Amino acid sequence: MTFLTCLIGNRDEDMLLATLVKGISRSEKLERRLRWGKRKLAYPIEHFTDGNYVLTQFKLKPELSKELEASLRISEEVLRYLLIRLGSQE
Repeated sequence: MTFLTCLIGNRDEDMLLATLVKGISRSEKLERRLRWGKRKLAYPIEHFTDGNYVLTQFKLKPELSKELEASLRISEEVLRYLLIRLGSQE
Protein backbone atom coordinates (compact mmCIF):
# COMPACT_ATOMS: atom_id res chain seq x y z
CA MET A 1 0.00 0.00 0.00
CA THR A 2 1.30 3.44 -0.91
CA PHE A 3 0.24 6.77 0.56
CA LEU A 4 0.85 10.10 -1.18
CA THR A 5 0.23 13.39 0.58
CA CYS A 6 0.58 16.50 -1.58
CA LEU A 7 0.59 20.16 -0.73
CA ILE A 8 -0.58 22.07 -3.78
CA GLY A 9 -0.37 25.82 -4.32
CA ASN A 10 -3.40 27.98 -5.12
CA ARG A 11 -3.83 26.36 -8.49
CA ASP A 12 -6.57 24.11 -9.82
CA GLU A 13 -6.44 20.98 -7.71
CA ASP A 14 -8.43 18.87 -10.18
CA MET A 15 -6.08 19.66 -13.05
CA LEU A 16 -3.04 18.66 -11.01
CA LEU A 17 -4.68 15.48 -9.76
CA ALA A 18 -5.51 14.51 -13.34
CA THR A 19 -1.81 14.87 -14.18
CA LEU A 20 -0.72 12.86 -11.16
CA VAL A 21 -3.29 10.15 -11.80
CA LYS A 22 -1.56 9.42 -15.11
CA GLY A 23 1.35 8.08 -13.07
CA ILE A 24 -0.93 6.44 -10.56
CA SER A 25 -3.16 4.94 -13.28
CA ARG A 26 -0.51 2.31 -13.90
CA SER A 27 -0.93 1.32 -10.28
CA GLU A 28 -2.87 -1.77 -9.43
CA LYS A 29 -5.71 0.02 -7.68
CA LEU A 30 -6.61 3.53 -6.53
CA GLU A 31 -8.02 2.94 -3.05
CA ARG A 32 -8.97 6.35 -1.69
CA ARG A 33 -8.49 10.07 -2.22
CA LEU A 34 -9.17 12.57 0.56
CA ARG A 35 -9.16 16.29 -0.05
CA TRP A 36 -8.25 18.04 3.15
CA GLY A 37 -8.91 21.38 1.52
CA LYS A 38 -7.21 24.72 1.76
CA ARG A 39 -5.14 25.32 4.89
CA LYS A 40 -2.95 28.14 6.10
CA LEU A 41 0.74 27.26 6.08
CA ALA A 42 2.92 27.71 9.15
CA TYR A 43 5.47 29.58 7.00
CA PRO A 44 5.49 30.78 3.38
CA ILE A 45 6.61 28.27 0.76
CA GLU A 46 7.55 29.80 -2.61
CA HIS A 47 5.50 32.92 -1.70
CA PHE A 48 2.37 30.87 -0.89
CA THR A 49 0.77 31.38 2.51
CA ASP A 50 -1.87 28.69 2.07
CA GLY A 51 -2.27 25.51 0.06
CA ASN A 52 -4.51 22.56 -0.71
CA TYR A 53 -3.75 19.21 0.88
CA VAL A 54 -4.64 15.94 -0.85
CA LEU A 55 -4.09 12.42 0.54
CA THR A 56 -4.18 9.53 -1.94
CA GLN A 57 -3.98 5.85 -1.05
CA PHE A 58 -3.23 3.29 -3.77
CA LYS A 59 -1.36 0.14 -4.66
CA LEU A 60 1.68 0.82 -6.81
CA LYS A 61 4.28 -1.45 -8.32
CA PRO A 62 7.65 -0.81 -6.63
CA GLU A 63 9.41 0.05 -9.88
CA LEU A 64 6.91 2.86 -10.59
CA SER A 65 7.39 4.65 -7.26
CA LYS A 66 10.67 6.26 -8.34
CA GLU A 67 9.06 7.47 -11.57
CA LEU A 68 6.13 8.97 -9.64
CA GLU A 69 8.48 10.64 -7.18
CA ALA A 70 10.51 12.15 -10.04
CA SER A 71 7.39 13.63 -11.61
CA LEU A 72 6.33 15.07 -8.24
CA ARG A 73 9.77 16.60 -7.74
CA ILE A 74 9.74 18.47 -11.06
CA SER A 75 6.10 19.56 -10.86
CA GLU A 76 5.76 23.30 -10.27
CA GLU A 77 2.30 22.94 -8.73
CA VAL A 78 3.39 20.57 -5.95
CA LEU A 79 4.92 22.58 -3.13
CA ARG A 80 5.64 19.57 -0.89
CA TYR A 81 4.88 15.86 -1.02
CA LEU A 82 5.32 12.76 1.09
CA LEU A 83 5.32 9.34 -0.57
CA ILE A 84 5.19 6.38 1.85
CA ARG A 85 5.12 2.69 1.00
CA LEU A 86 3.74 0.38 3.71
CA GLY A 87 3.90 -3.37 3.83
CA SER A 88 6.21 -5.92 2.30
CA GLN A 89 8.46 -5.24 -0.67
CA GLU A 90 6.67 -7.69 -2.99
